[in-house]
Amino acid sequence: MELPIPRGFAGDVFRLPAQAECVGAARRQVRATLSRWGLARLCDDAGLVVTELFTNAVLHSDSDHVTCALWARAGLLHVEVTDQGDGNCGPAVREAGDAEENGRGLVLVNHVAQQWGVRHPGPEACGRTVWAALACGGVATHQGARLTG
Repeated sequence: MELPIPRGFAGDVFRLPAQAECVGAARRQVRATLSRWGLARLCDDAGLVVTELFTNAVLHSDSDHVTCALWARAGLLHVEVTDQGDGNCGPAVREAGDAEENGRGLVLVNHVAQQWGVRHPGPEACGRTVWAALACGGVATHQGARLTG
């Protein structure tokens, strides 16, 4: 699945094996990229988002690899995680019980993101992209591209 990073905007795409031990590597890559772009203030929220989305892809998609994309446009930082999973289902926010260890990730994503959703490649293709948009505010530059809030 092709990840859309609009022409002329800051962007970073990386792919990692769909393994639990790669979640930390994805988070570190996001933090490093945002620091380079002058958006270090978003590292905690974007790190949380990529951690939750990458973990869901590893646990629920039966993928060999997971692709992550970051790009900024119109005052929003977009964090996208694409898996190779089958079917047209996607993640859904659920209410976890007090004794449950899992089930709160998308509640957290919903809290820190301006918006989030799922994009499917079409009926003949596999995989899905789960994305979240975080408010950037301010101005940052990356390789000559001006990002405005």
